[in-house]
Amino acid sequence: MKCNYCEWRCELGGDSYGVCRMYQEEDGTITERFPHKWCTYVISRVESVPFYHAYPGSRSMTIGTTGCNMACRYCVNAFIAKEEPATLQDTMYTFTPAELVQMAIKRGCHNIVFNVNEPTVSLPSLLEVSKEARLAGIPMGCLTNAYTTEEATELLASVFSFVNISLKGLAADFCREYVGIPDVKPVLRNIKTLASLTHVEVTTPVIESVNDKELDQIAAFLADVDKEIPWHVFRLLPEYKMKEAEYPNIEAINGALEKSRQLLPYVYFHNFVGSDWVNTLCPQCGSAVIERFSLGCGGDKLDRYNCRNKACPECGYRIKLHGDRIEWNGQGGQL
Repeated sequence: MKCNYCEWRCELGGDSYGVCRMYQEEDGTITERFPHKWCTYVISRVESVPFYHAYPGSRSMTIGTTGCNMACRYCVNAFIAKEEPATLQDTMYTFTPAELVQMAIKRGCHNIVFNVNEPTVSLPSLLEVSKEARLAGIPMGCLTNAYTTEEATELLASVFSFVNISLKGLAADFCREYVGIPDVKPVLRNIKTLASLTHVEVTTPVIESVNDKELDQIAAFLADVDKEIPWHVFRLLPEYKMKEAEYPNIEAINGALEKSRQLLPYVYFHNFVGSDWVNTLCPQCGSAVIERFSLGCGGDKLDRYNCRNKACPECGYRIKLHGDRIEWNGQGGQL
């Protein structure tokens, strides 16, 4: 049988588990090999995930599983995403969807975010978690590479009300050599689809002298989808098969983004300490409507939330935000 979760559409059966090694054919249906197995459940600030325009200031419970359908040479989570999933199961946690949601409630979390590996490889489990979370009034978000089929993309939108998509590059040679997929067309298609169905932010991990020359093209594509889409340009610190690569030059990338900032009002450049490009500025008057600290390595934190009813306090321009500002220790709803 062919799996229809991602664009590889792998033929499954016998000992063939596909590119991600997370699905199997069983009695004429495609099933998960390791349902309800989780590699982590930790507390994080939503800004550090990163989400800058979804539930500002909120406390997130971040979760993950194993496996991935891409082969990024620089993957910082390769110890989870690229290891053989079967060999990791002894170190995994087993929680039912109800148990996972109850833990999030107990720990005062306002949302649940899947952010360690690719959610597409565990979609049936995540669909069950989302049903429990919806009953508890807890929204779910995720990070995804969006190399998904059209059917699975709609399923992602039904599970997650806020999504950060990793748009790694555009050139076919880059996709083949550094990401391990034939081309980026399915990802671009799915960015458009998800942006029409749910809240979308986009992250581009920058590798100097590899994909930094594509920043203008990526910005133009995103502006065509939605000029107010939040775009996180991430200073990548390569791992896995690129440990020897030099870290990207901050000033060079900052300069390369100048033209992009004319197209997209919500461009952020971070993953290094002290970035000046982590605040949200009003697209109309330029006032700082949301201020953040850049603590480096995914440690961003909300500083000041200056919006009034999701609008600029100076000129009244409506800021693109999903959900309300939430106090870290807020106990609203059922929390």
